[in-house]
Amino acid sequence: MGDIDIIAEISDMKIVDYRNTLALASLIEVLIEKGVIGKNDVALKARELDGICNKDLKKAGKNRALTRTKP
Repeated sequence: MGDIDIIAEISDMKIVDYRNTLALASLIEVLIEKGVIGKNDVALKARELDGICNKDLKKAGKNRALTRTKP
């Protein structure tokens, strides 16, 4: 894969990322406007999920360190 192909792929990924972010932000805003959820609910859930992910990443890192073989 050439440099131009890689740059094009990154550009495409940025567009997809932007569209996904826009869709999520729009969905959250609609739910807040309709009173289904509050802004605080979103922040609390994001913090909770981030904590879970970080805990899992740390655990995976420790497990990987334990299973590494010496060269």
